[in-house]
Amino acid sequence: MADTSHIVGGGPKKVLYTLATIARMGVGKAGKALTAKNACKACAYGMGGQRGGMTNELDEFPSVCNKSVQAQSTDLQPAIPHEIFEHTLADLQELTGREMEHLGRLGTPLFKAEGADHFHPVDWEFALSHAAQKLSATDPQRSFFYSSGRSSNEAGFLFQLLARAYGTNNVNNCSYYCHQATSEGLATTIGKGTASVELEDLTGADMIFVIGANPSSNHPRFIHMLKNCRERGGEVIVINPAKEPGLVKFAVPKSPSSMLKGGSEIASDYVQPRIGSDIALMKGIAKAVLEMGYEDRAFIDAHTSGFAAFEADLKALSWDEITAACGIAVEEIEHIATRYGQAQRVVFAWGMGMTHHIHGVANVEAIANLATLRGMVGKRYAGLLPLRGHSNVQGIGTIGVKPVLAKDVLAKMEAEFGVTFPAEKGLDTMACLKLAETGAVDSAVIMGGNLWGATPDTAFASRAMGAIGFKLFLTTTLNMGHVHGLGDGEVLILPVTARDEEWEPTTQESMFNYVRLSDGGIRRLENVRPESWILGEIGQRVLPNSPINFKAFSAHAKVRDAIAAIVPGMEQLADIGVAKQEFHIKHRVMHTPEFGMPDGKAHFVVTPLPDLKTERLTLATMRSEGQFNTIIYEEKDSYRGGAGRHAVFLNSEDMAAFGVTEGQSVTLASDVGRMQAVVTSFDLPRGSAMAYYPEANVLVGTEVDPRSKTPAFKSVPVWIEA
Repeated sequence: MADTSHIVGGGPKKVLYTLATIARMGVGKAGKALTAKNACKACAYGMGGQRGGMTNELDEFPSVCNKSVQAQSTDLQPAIPHEIFEHTLADLQELTGREMEHLGRLGTPLFKAEGADHFHPVDWEFALSHAAQKLSATDPQRSFFYSSGRSSNEAGFLFQLLARAYGTNNVNNCSYYCHQATSEGLATTIGKGTASVELEDLTGADMIFVIGANPSSNHPRFIHMLKNCRERGGEVIVINPAKEPGLVKFAVPKSPSSMLKGGSEIASDYVQPRIGSDIALMKGIAKAVLEMGYEDRAFIDAHTSGFAAFEADLKALSWDEITAACGIAVEEIEHIATRYGQAQRVVFAWGMGMTHHIHGVANVEAIANLATLRGMVGKRYAGLLPLRGHSNVQGIGTIGVKPVLAKDVLAKMEAEFGVTFPAEKGLDTMACLKLAETGAVDSAVIMGGNLWGATPDTAFASRAMGAIGFKLFLTTTLNMGHVHGLGDGEVLILPVTARDEEWEPTTQESMFNYVRLSDGGIRRLENVRPESWILGEIGQRVLPNSPINFKAFSAHAKVRDAIAAIVPGMEQLADIGVAKQEFHIKHRVMHTPEFGMPDGKAHFVVTPLPDLKTERLTLATMRSEGQFNTIIYEEKDSYRGGAGRHAVFLNSEDMAAFGVTEGQSVTLASDVGRMQAVVTSFDLPRGSAMAYYPEANVLVGTEVDPRSKTPAFKSVPVWIEA
């Protein structure tokens, strides 16, 4: 097994890298961007807003990480030179993700005519008129609208309002490819689909579980909380098939003592189940908790439902079944259960290692069951924390960018605007693309993100996206999804303002249900426009006789008034622009055992063990330290020994069994695709493998969890071809 014991997360190298990035941006420009009153546009852990760009809601300063600086470095780039667009699409398709990211900011609308092989810069009047013309000529039922998690609450609300007024409920967002299983799994257990903890709760927890997540790469500021938990005598239980060095030891840049001693110990226990076997492990811990009498019977009796069936299911499950499924010995499971049983305030945090499975919803339910068993929900300094990715992905869902709205919200929206929306149930992201593959989608409006790059089965993604006759993209930069999967149809790409460039203040929601206000106001590029301005212009042209004056309604204060009147818990949004008072959203499960179910109780849910296929390797796709979602900042992963983007990580015993050696080029195959990969040894359980997203999407199938509609990015049967 490759020795990664010398690798420490964070540390001086990351500080120097960040300083070099700031120097490349220009210290003055970087300082202005990082200290302005705007929410960070990277992960949903959140910082910034009215306390200042490098401060969180606990007034911690400096609350900033490498991801924040990388995101700002993208925004501060000059516009892409027009000479770039003299190159053919074939030329642009040869660029890597990192090269695309470093072309610069998109500074002009681009148009590709039907059958053309070039983009051409166009003016705004042509772009808006042509977009309106194409959408007006499309049957709304043959369209879909998709948003990433970068956009503001204001733009997102206007986006879904335009789609529904236009005539389609095919409104979806990137959560269907990330944490939709969390929303579904929490809805069936605690009755609300978001975290039950605030950021402050992490400061008092005496145990934090980190399950199926690698925050050392993806949420670096969360590591600070894990370090603090250890230093005050608490424990951090990491459950992850891969032994990630940054979760073993991390030198936290904002902590002088952590830096001086060469890193802080993060995990007190590190459990490595087989990929996809987490339900067996969670049930094993719960079974041991019950056998040792650590359950909270008073809480169970007063505040829960379904315990008898849950307990009977665990009693009927043998230890042999549990250990055979997850590969963890009974003694290790009992040790974790004992530590959990003796803790008083426990937070369960998890990432997409839990949601990216055909049984992702059941994974989340199993975590919620384990927390509920000891009364660790509805309690201060304890609870459930999904580690969401993009900065406003939770907010985008809250304000309605989803195919099905709650009936009361839909009724309020129709009453507010005097309109009737389509009755048909909208389609999720994958369903929209599968419909597109059949030729049944004529137009798509895609706000942010990289839908082509994020979609499993890259060949399918190209077919589906390419079959759409007209695609309208709103984006700050070009990415691979703007040059691949275009087909012969027309494409318009419109350049939008970054968050700190918005013409009016905007709001965002963190993973802690905390709404921030971003001031905007920085001017960098002259020819970019806010998303809400663009949507207002298009809405007015497509629906000139609508009761909704889209052009006037694109004013953010008006949008916030509407959200406050329509969306439960968002009432304070109406005054945020004047009062500058940021807030936690009301009516969510937090510090009292009051749950969003009809009976007011938390529900135990029986989660059957999934049928895991063990005759092949099981591959999980994952991110590197130098990327954010599909954005690639660095080609080498400093936390995994400098591995490149086409590494396949394998257990050393599996390597010997397959007759392959470190650094060997192999063909990694699945039922849907092939990729050339470089063999890299890593600390993984036998039968497990990892490769980087999005490159490994070529191997991932389009089958989805039937409840969350999320693809199985992290449980892909693969094999090595000779």
